[in-house]
Amino acid sequence: MRRLQRNRYVLQSLWDQLWPESRHLLEVVAVHSEMREGGGVQSYVSAGAAHGLPLYRCTPARVHATFPPTARSTSRPGLFRHCEPLPEEDVEVRDGIPCTTLARTTSDVVRVVGRDTAVAFADAALRRVSVVGRRYDSAAAEQWRAGMLERIARARGARGIRQAEEVIRFADGRAELPGESVTRLQLARLGWTRFELQVPIAAPGGGEYFVDLEIEDARTFVEFDGQGKYLDESMRSGRSLDQVVLDEKRREDWIRGVTQKRLVRVEGPHIETTEALAARLAGFGILLPSE
Repeated sequence: MRRLQRNRYVLQSLWDQLWPESRHLLEVVAVHSEMREGGGVQSYVSAGAAHGLPLYRCTPARVHATFPPTARSTSRPGLFRHCEPLPEEDVEVRDGIPCTTLARTTSDVVRVVGRDTAVAFADAALRRVSVVGRRYDSAAAEQWRAGMLERIARARGARGIRQAEEVIRFADGRAELPGESVTRLQLARLGWTRFELQVPIAAPGGGEYFVDLEIEDARTFVEFDGQGKYLDESMRSGRSLDQVVLDEKRREDWIRGVTQKRLVRVEGPHIETTEALAARLAGFGILLPSE
């Protein structure tokens, strides 16, 4: 058994199977069940877990909760207490857990986490309000962006405001996975500025293929290749691993053939640093904008 809080435990075998976000959500539930102080709600990355947003390369050491300045409460093992203004419009209940709203949570998180984590988080939050199926609502996206920038401006002087503004301006709800978000961020760090996301390519026999990202100035498609679509049976739609690999090869051959553009696949290690990504691209003969 693994102890989460006093009188709150989880089977170690279950814990070992969970993604970091799910582990932290269990910690959030455990802390909430033990909270006796009035007025506090789950916040920051803990509210992010409650909202089902990604915590890319971020493993919170404690659960975060925000209390209004007048509340009497102190941090304790497993709980970090923030004492900040908490207007009613910034609070909601998700699955029985009081937490900060999506907008408040996003503005809090992108100020205080690393930039890679912040971009993946902001992309996912924006996706919630701008994407339905394959349709991207650019007007809704810009309305969200304007509202977030206004909210951040009201917090002028708080920690991480500059990063928050830059992350919100960079956010794109078309990114489907944290790996795609960080790939785009690393490409931007390398000097590229023009990207198109979820590029549709007419598929043989009708329908469309969608490519994660195109570096427009390099005439190159980039796809983040997570292991899940190969190893997670729930993502293979009943296909064998061999069939998934064969289908991916046929798809890639078709895309290259009809577009006459390069397609580079990157995995987690390739996007850990700009140097790693630059080396991956160089292997395909793709030079940086400055070269």
